Amino acid sequence: MKFCSLVCVFLATAMSSYAATITVRNESGSALAQVMVSRSLVEKAALNLSDDGYTPHAVSNQATTTVTRFTNAEGVVRFGDVPEAVTYRARAQGYVDVTFTRTDDDIVLAKMSAEQLIASYPSNVWLSQMTFGGDLELKKRFQLNCAFCHQQASVFMRNERTVEQWLGVFARMNGYGARLPVDEQERIAQLLQEEYRFLREHPQVVPQPRQWESHLSGVDMTEWPIGDGFSQMHDFLLHPNGNVYVGDNLFDRIYEVNPVSGKYTVYKVPHPEDARLGGILGNRFSVFPKMNNYMGVHSFAYSKKDGHIFITPSMQQALLEFNPDTKEFTTHWMPEGFYPHTIRIDQKDRVWFTLAVSSQVAMFDRSKEEFHFYDLPARSFKEWFIINALPLIFWLDPENRPIPDPDRAGTGLPMPYGIDIASDGIVWATRLYANDIARIDPETEEVTMIDFPYQGPRRLRVDADDNLWIVAFQDSLLVKYDPVNERFTAYDLPVINEIPYALNVDKDRGVVWVTGNQSDTLLSFDIETENWKVYPLPRQRFFTRDIEISAKDGAVYTTNSHFPTWQSEGGQPTLLRIAPLKEVVSGKAEQ
Repeated sequence: MKFCSLVCVFLATAMSSYAATITVRNESGSALAQVMVSRSLVEKAALNLSDDGYTPHAVSNQATTTVTRFTNAEGVVRFGDVPEAVTYRARAQGYVDVTFTRTDDDIVLAKMSAEQLIASYPSNVWLSQMTFGGDLELKKRFQLNCAFCHQQASVFMRNERTVEQWLGVFARMNGYGARLPVDEQERIAQLLQEEYRFLREHPQVVPQPRQWESHLSGVDMTEWPIGDGFSQMHDFLLHPNGNVYVGDNLFDRIYEVNPVSGKYTVYKVPHPEDARLGGILGNRFSVFPKMNNYMGVHSFAYSKKDGHIFITPSMQQALLEFNPDTKEFTTHWMPEGFYPHTIRIDQKDRVWFTLAVSSQVAMFDRSKEEFHFYDLPARSFKEWFIINALPLIFWLDPENRPIPDPDRAGTGLPMPYGIDIASDGIVWATRLYANDIARIDPETEEVTMIDFPYQGPRRLRVDADDNLWIVAFQDSLLVKYDPVNERFTAYDLPVINEIPYALNVDKDRGVVWVTGNQSDTLLSFDIETENWKVYPLPRQRFFTRDIEISAKDGAVYTTNSHFPTWQSEGGQPTLLRIAPLKEVVSGKAEQ
């Protein structure tokens, strides 16, 4: 009996041995606050990746999660119990990363050398020193067209390239969807070669990034790795059923992630048997060794009526419907319109989405199963002609289509982008290249265009008071529009040379969350106090393009959607949750 008791005590100790209280100090013995400590399981879950390296349809896998927390003012961070062996990584600004498994001794971090320090800085501070020969507008056009898929000025971009190599990069990127003006490409290529070389030779001119702050010790970050180095985890949805649905844009897959268990199930989006790779846009990514984007999973919204999920397939003239209970897809084919983009559902269960290429907003009436289209006005006769010629252009073989050379104004592609719906039913949409906002009244069908006084209105959301919040992409601004007083208010971002892609509004708590896709951060803005908080993310080159918010506790979700994914630290997309850190009675932080 005594022997049994000893065994039980030993087993209990072993089971709890992977709880940890960790103290981090510098070489002088002083406590280090705001140290990012990430805990990962040593043993990775076995995965079924038998479908060309991906999870097969309707098959479930267990994600091996990583949990990240930050030390407090005393240099202490706590993790809850797990029954498996774990490893830790400690990362602090200005210090060399340390990986460790033992937590019974203090962890000591050594300072970086000057060279290591500057190399560790995120892309945005490097980009801030790119002057483009003093031509700010030229830099903004470069950012508009060359910073919506990946970070600029990262370690991958700062490499030496010839002018000819840069021109080859521009041609490939314009083929993917960028619109860098043709008559400026030679000049930009020369400037990139010269200014990147200058920064490599004079790194001391690069400013320090914003310092991490004390609020970080109150958050818990959890990552679920999904997909591989060729995936692009674009938009996603936090569903009332508790699951998160993530779309792999390049492989037509939906990942249904259970954030409680870490288990995920993959569903392949069906496509017609005669569909071509790349859909109606053609195979823009032919240089990639594998690709499966016949539909192009893009943006998500769910119906409050029945929970069905609606998805825009950007490569087809269609709208997708997914039943999360039966796991069945329904394709609603559209009679017109090109490049279904961002999507929302109104109080009458009507599905609204932007059509980025044909300069329209579409509405799908579920009760009638009918589409209605709202044409947004062209800015010139040339643009009107190009837009109206699109059906003929898309009828032609993708290899032989005439494509107008892009100019500074983005003529022919005003690009309706973000969309949201106010409590009074008014639909609002932005046009990225036209620098304006559309107001659509569904009752009168009146369309009103409003000039946006900044550059690059990308995604927008409506707050609890029906104010619009919009990111000004290449102007590095958060902008509020008060539709009652017809007034714009701009707020500088808290990090330099950020190029914000998207935002979302926590209506219950009055907080706007903004993507920090160049600075490896998420940014929160308190509407009442107008104060910012910055949240550094667990991986370098973490590119975010969508945000979801839990109404229950204010937890924020985003995905690492850097493209190409292999440039991101770890080389794999992840779903990330940032949640308030809860404390149990014992004083140990919960898992």
